[in-house]
Amino acid sequence: MATKLSEIRVPVSLQFTLSLVGLVVAAVSFVAGVSTAADFSEFLLTVGAGAVLAIGYAYAMVELFDASKPAMIVSALLGAAIGLSLGSVGGALFGVVFGMFAARIVFWVHYREYRAGLAPYLTSNQVLWYYGFRTICAAIFIFLITPILVVMPLSFNAENFFTFTPEMLRFDPEGYSLKHYRDFFTNNEWQRSFKNSLIIAPFATVISVSLGTLAAIGLSQSHVPGRRAIMAILISPMIVPLIISATGMFFFYSAIGNWMEATLGLPKGLVGYIKVILAHAVLGIPFVIITVTATLVGFDRSLTRAAANMGANPVTTFFRVQMPLILPGVISGGLFAFITSFDEVVVVLFVGSAAQKTLPWQMFTGLREQISPTILAVATILVGISIVLLTVVELLRRRSERLRGMSPG
Repeated sequence: MATKLSEIRVPVSLQFTLSLVGLVVAAVSFVAGVSTAADFSEFLLTVGAGAVLAIGYAYAMVELFDASKPAMIVSALLGAAIGLSLGSVGGALFGVVFGMFAARIVFWVHYREYRAGLAPYLTSNQVLWYYGFRTICAAIFIFLITPILVVMPLSFNAENFFTFTPEMLRFDPEGYSLKHYRDFFTNNEWQRSFKNSLIIAPFATVISVSLGTLAAIGLSQSHVPGRRAIMAILISPMIVPLIISATGMFFFYSAIGNWMEATLGLPKGLVGYIKVILAHAVLGIPFVIITVTATLVGFDRSLTRAAANMGANPVTTFFRVQMPLILPGVISGGLFAFITSFDEVVVVLFVGSAAQKTLPWQMFTGLREQISPTILAVATILVGISIVLLTVVELLRRRSERLRGMSPG
């Protein structure tokens, strides 16, 4: 039996290992230098010092150790010592993790472990592209997720600051508190805005799902004239800048609101809620149309024809045959519509009034007028809700693919 490539511990040249490690750290130092250096000389010092230190560290690890485990232990202890010398328990923990990771990377490169699991016939350029592509994707992911990772721990700050306090960096329990969460659940302004969001978003979602599903089913019929033009118009709220849509909605729904108050005699508060709900429904309909249309791509039209041949009317056919199969797409579109309504702030500023102040509106007010750290707690709660909803969307997407036979069960 041929020996696996991963089991052949044939090291690359020391020059290659040192050059690659130095190049990677120089790239990281380049990013750090651009954001922190005061002048060009300090920038060059940051890049050069980072590369030199990395090369020296990699040389010491390779020369002193023959395996990664003892090197990782020593490197972790060294990182912990550096962190403690700076007077921070958090720095010591970071030093342990970073030290283990750095040592592992050095041996991963030096002993060609990066080729484990790859086809043996891949050229060096193909291996470089394989890891380069994944590095780019990871960098984009880190760039997108870092703001969220910063906000979440800050929501537990014991002080009324938007920055990490020394107690938090030392992982001192006194530096952490739930007082911002208590303020959110006990403050009348926050609770009123939260209730408004819970009132507006579900109603807007129901309208979006109802109209969007019907539109998607109608546009999926081949005999409908001008399908592409109609589709472009219906999804235009996703394309048109939101400030333009909000301005148009302000004039349109103001006239409708005046008519409902003068002709129908509806209370002004109820009319305000109706206007915001209808405006948010307009923003949510495109998401429903897109997700339901994607679900209908794999729908077997012979099922509806068979139901019609058995004597079922169109309504019965829809609810008994078509709806169960496209339900994952409908629910996915509804979740996107709900998130859109729940997180929207620009349109409600134009269309709504103080009585319809939603949670994002209250957060905007807190940043502009009060600088309330409770915003961090609210943001963390919204992130948690979004993660749950997106998880549900992904599960429904997979279920939809299984129902349509696009993936194994």
